[in-house]
Amino acid sequence: MIGGYETGPVVASAAAALVTALAGGLLTTTGPWYQTLRRPSWKPPDWAFGPVWTTIFTLMAISAVMAWHADAGTSARTALLAAYGVNLCLNIAWSGIFFRLRRPDWAYLEVIALWLSIVALIAVTAQASGIAALLLAPYLAWVSVATLLTRAIVRLNGPFGRAVPVRDVGSRV
Repeated sequence: MIGGYETGPVVASAAAALVTALAGGLLTTTGPWYQTLRRPSWKPPDWAFGPVWTTIFTLMAISAVMAWHADAGTSARTALLAAYGVNLCLNIAWSGIFFRLRRPDWAYLEVIALWLSIVALIAVTAQASGIAALLLAPYLAWVSVATLLTRAIVRLNGPFGRAVPVRDVGSRV
């Protein structure tokens, strides 16, 4: 038991958050290509991304465990797993599309899907626990900013050519 919860869901939730964060971090390169992009003046500073994502992933893991334990029904848990699975895949995909494929235009379409998946995740989570759903509000807020930022980058820099994978490791945010 961890904090009154079964160990399995706590470990699984923490592991899912950690794997998603690591995958997204490994796909994020802020090397020369990124540095040449024109970005809006209101873009959050690069140093803010790490603490914000750490907080979001922590809240997501807590939310998942709370919702899991709030409704032990098979259909509710299946819906939670599906919503989190889709969301975490979309979360990772954005970094790959934006930074590795160097396609902010495609990343803009993808971040809209990510945003919608967060809305769905909140709705599914709210069925089990209102408090757990509220813990996802900062995630929705941050991805709303990311959506606007991606759109601004597309408008300031487009059109974009064919996808070209990044070969160098570069620095990471």
